[in-house]
Amino acid sequence: MIISKKALHRRTFLRGIGTSLALPLLDAMIPAMTALAATAGNPVRRLGFVYMPMGATISKWTPRGLGRITELSPTLHTLTPFLDQLTVVSNLELKNAYSSGNHATANSAFLSAAKAKMTEGSDYELATTVDQIAARQIGKETPLPSLELCMDLLTTIGACDNGFACVYQNNLSWSSPTTPLPAEAHPRMVFERLFGDGGTAADRRAELRKNASILDWVRDDVAHLQGKLGAGDRHKVNEYLDTVREVERRIQKAEQKTADSHLPDLDRPVGVPASYGEHAKLMFDLQTLALQGDVTRVITFQLAREASTRTYPEVGVTDPHHPLSHHSNDPEKLQKLAKINAYHVSLFAYFLEKLKSTPDGNGSLLDHTIYLFGSGMSNSDVHDHVDLPILVAGGGAGRLQGGRHVRYKEPTPLANLHLSLLDKVGVHMASFADSRGRVDELREPASL
Repeated sequence: MIISKKALHRRTFLRGIGTSLALPLLDAMIPAMTALAATAGNPVRRLGFVYMPMGATISKWTPRGLGRITELSPTLHTLTPFLDQLTVVSNLELKNAYSSGNHATANSAFLSAAKAKMTEGSDYELATTVDQIAARQIGKETPLPSLELCMDLLTTIGACDNGFACVYQNNLSWSSPTTPLPAEAHPRMVFERLFGDGGTAADRRAELRKNASILDWVRDDVAHLQGKLGAGDRHKVNEYLDTVREVERRIQKAEQKTADSHLPDLDRPVGVPASYGEHAKLMFDLQTLALQGDVTRVITFQLAREASTRTYPEVGVTDPHHPLSHHSNDPEKLQKLAKINAYHVSLFAYFLEKLKSTPDGNGSLLDHTIYLFGSGMSNSDVHDHVDLPILVAGGGAGRLQGGRHVRYKEPTPLANLHLSLLDKVGVHMASFADSRGRVDELREPASL
C-alpha cells in the first residue's frame, strides 16, 4: 500500500507581525499509518530542574518506607497524586560544594557537581552544567536549546558569600566553565522570548503598553491552519491557544494592577504578580507552554536564591527565610522551615498537575518529561551538603519507574543521578563530574 498523506511538520509555527507561535504535537504532524510508532515508540524527551534554596527539614521530607512506597512524607504530601511517577532519592551528596562558600556553592554545584573557583571578581570558574550537556543534544531541534528561569527580579553583584562572586548564587546553568547563563524572572520577558521577537529593552517596554494579544497577530494563520485539521486536532489547537490567552491575560492583569498602584515603589517591575505564589505559578505555566509548543526541551528554574530573605505569609511564615534557616534545632523554627519546604513542593505539585493534564502524543507532558526537584544543601543550620532533599518526577517517556524511595547506605554523588537522567533522555556519557556510577534503581518499568 502506498501512503500518500503528507504530514504537517513538527516545527510548524503560526506567524504574525513580529511574532511566532509554536504548536503542540498534533495528529496531522504524524505521517499516516505511523502515528502509533511515532508517538509510542519515540516520543520527545524533555528534562527540567527546579531548585529549592537552603535545604529542608529532612525529618519532614523523607518518606518512611524504602523501595515501593504508598505514602509520602508531610513535606511531600501534595505530590501524592503523582506518586506513581515519583522517586525520592536519599543520601546523595555534593562533595565539591564543601568550602567556605556554602550558600554559593550549594547553588553552583547543584547542576555542575563541580568546585567553584573562590573569587569575588570576574575570573569566576565552575563547569558545564548537566542541563547544558543535555541541551547540546536534545535541544538541537528546538528554537531555544534551553530556558533558564528564576523568581528573584534583582540580580546581585559583587561578593555574596564568604569571598565567592554573586554569579555562583545567581545562576544555576553554565554553558561552559566560564559562561553562566542569566535566568529570567519577568513573565512578560519570558513570554516574548518564547513567542515573540522581543527586540531591545526599549522595544519590550513599549510592548508592555499594547493591549493586543499575540494571538491577534496570528489570527489569519490560525484560521488557515484550522481548515487543514481534523476535529481532534482543531480541539487540541483551541485548547492550547486558550492556555496562551490565559497566560497573557494574567500577565496583563498583573501589569494593570501595577499601573494602578499608588505605592511609592518606583523599582517595582511592570507585569509581575505581587504574590509570590501567583508569580511562581505563572512561571510554571510558561514552562508548560514552552514544553507543549516544543519551544525548548530543557528548563532550569530557581524558586529562590540561596540566602534569600524572602518571607512566606501565604503559609503563615513572616520570618525571613535565611535567618530562619539557622534554626539551632529550635522546634518552632524547624516547623516554620518545614512549612516553607511544603509550600515550595506544593507549587511543584501545581506544575505536575499542569503537565499531567496536557496531552502529548499518546500520553501527557508528564508522561514524556523528567524533572529533578531539590536543593544543594540539606541541614541549613550547619550548611551541609549530604543527604540532600532530592526527588525525580515524570514518566521519562516510559523510561522511569516511580512510586519508590531509594536510599543509599553510604553518601553517594548527586552526579550519579545526573548521569542517569542524561541516559534517560538519550545523552550517554561514561561519567559526569565526580560520578562513581549510575542510579541503578531508576530502571524502566519493563526491566523490573
